[in-house]
Amino acid sequence: MKALVCNAFGPIEDLKVEDVESPSAGPGQVVVAIKAAALNFPDALIVQGSYQVKPALPFSPGAEFAGVVKTVGEGVSHLKVGDRVMALVPHGGLAEECAVDARGVIPLPDDMDYATGSALLLTYCTSLHALKDVAKLAAGETLLVLGASGGVGIAAIEIGKLMGARVIAAASSEKKLALCREHGADETIDYVRDDLRERVDALTEKRGVDVVYDAVGGAYSEAALRATSWGGRLLVVGFATGEIPRIPLNLALLKEREILGVYWGDWAKRNPKLQQAHLLQLLDWFRNQQIAPPVTEQLPLAGAVDALQRMAKRQVRGKVVVLIDK
Repeated sequence: MKALVCNAFGPIEDLKVEDVESPSAGPGQVVVAIKAAALNFPDALIVQGSYQVKPALPFSPGAEFAGVVKTVGEGVSHLKVGDRVMALVPHGGLAEECAVDARGVIPLPDDMDYATGSALLLTYCTSLHALKDVAKLAAGETLLVLGASGGVGIAAIEIGKLMGARVIAAASSEKKLALCREHGADETIDYVRDDLRERVDALTEKRGVDVVYDAVGGAYSEAALRATSWGGRLLVVGFATGEIPRIPLNLALLKEREILGVYWGDWAKRNPKLQQAHLLQLLDWFRNQQIAPPVTEQLPLAGAVDALQRMAKRQVRGKVVVLIDK
């Protein structure tokens, strides 16, 4: 089978599409013939050796995909050959086939195509957990989303609106902000052109925002924290700028602000019943057309390297999906 292979941690351009051995289904596993795989920012980090988890070499990046069950391993009874499914894995999704723990495989709804199914789980589960469980976002509060045009950012906008919040989306260009407005943002801020804190003050009559969803890091984190109200909460989701900020802790003290980490993957393992409830909620929202994963590009496997390079430079909007059999 063909797969995008990382043979050594380093530049993204060193990734190659290679012929590799097809996987087999061990006990408790299924092999999925992949139809579509979504790219995520951690994919760009992991191949460079910059992520907190380093897979054994060689490996294929790609954490989420949708496809068809090809083979079923011993002990698996809830899935059968031919089932349409979506799945999350630590890596291995940018390939024609992937062996995966059957417990992490989810039936693909009949009304969901493979591209959409590949783009749903990681970003929407992260954002729902962040806003509901960690921030405890309440109806009537104001939510500021940094990096709002990316996959998790769009998910945060849509979920924030469904939870009754006023949503301010911040991104680095008018084209990106247009996508945010298409997905429900009430207000937008171009934080390259405008001063982030001043714009938040203007949009909130100097009250500040209640919650910041920060997937960007760098200098924007401190500016956003300063723009929060009394008791404001800053969600630490990721560091798309590549810079982990050093925030003066007196900013937390002055208005009893909270700085809260979001690590959905580990939380989901610790709270499988709550995660299942979240998934059912997301699927219900999708069926009712209340969320729409923002698939902005669909590329063949050979185009994944260029897309990952652009993602690392923050030059993509929404979700980029690789069509494996294209």
